[in-house]
Amino acid sequence: MLKDIRHNIEQLIALYEGQKAESLKLASELELSKKTIQTQKDKIEQLEKEVDNLKLSQAFSGAEGGNPAAKEKIGQLLRQLDKCIDQLEK
Repeated sequence: MLKDIRHNIEQLIALYEGQKAESLKLASELELSKKTIQTQKDKIEQLEKEVDNLKLSQAFSGAEGGNPAAKEKIGQLLRQLDKCIDQLEK
């Protein structure tokens, strides 16, 4: 009987160690995934800024309707600026 209890305890310890190792592995993978996600978010943000800059430069260069597009983009930028100022005043 005592031998069975020891055997069961040894099995539990082995299972615990296995689960502990798996938990550490998963935590490491999770951290790596979080870093990858943040890197991708930063890249997306950078690319969106580049797209906005390209649209603005195209609007000023006369492509795609020229002045109306430029006026719209400037209007959008001014509205964003107004929102920022409103938030700062609060």
